[in-house]
Amino acid sequence: MGIFSRRQTATLEPTPSGAGSPFSTADEAALDPALRALTGQWTIDRPHSRIGFSVRHAMVTTVRGAFADYDSTLYFDGARPSESRAEIVIRIASVDTGVEQRDTHLIGADFFDARRHPEMSFRSTSTVHEGGETFRMAGDLTIRGVSRPVELQLDYLGSVVDPFGFERAGFDGTTTIDRTDWDLVYNQRLETGGAMVSEKVRLQFDISAIRATPQA
Repeated sequence: MGIFSRRQTATLEPTPSGAGSPFSTADEAALDPALRALTGQWTIDRPHSRIGFSVRHAMVTTVRGAFADYDSTLYFDGARPSESRAEIVIRIASVDTGVEQRDTHLIGADFFDARRHPEMSFRSTSTVHEGGETFRMAGDLTIRGVSRPVELQLDYLGSVVDPFGFERAGFDGTTTIDRTDWDLVYNQRLETGGAMVSEKVRLQFDISAIRATPQA
């Protein structure tokens, strides 16, 4: 998850208060001045975004899915992207891989166990500008009650005012995790060797965010 600048990405998650800035003064000075205008609260526009995953199946093909129901809280600091923070809370039952039977299996006890763990979440802890339009964001990913650190590569896509007057900004975020680190260990072995479901899972965040309307 993350945030944006004129083709730059910052973060999706709340940083701990008092945390040190990973940016030096020189880093901040090198950022595009247009980023400062983007400082503020943002939220993910769900109809135009996708929080998804892909995983190799039977070692020969890839299954893709996404989560449709989630809440987001984003704050972007255009002068100091390291101060940006964000959080996403995802409802597991909203998973959609295009096959109802597979979705039912995923939310069951073999995988996400949505009855006992109905939500998964990501909360950022730091963001580092890697140059140009690319950022590296660290955060805590929680699944099935297990929290572990992950790092996302974030690429800022730009900002625009759409025909309805909403200020909109976009970015892509990706990372690959080992699902067994979160106790997602279910599998079946193939006669020819290997596993039915890969332990490596690619997470993908295709985000269109809109500036939050200030409360009256």
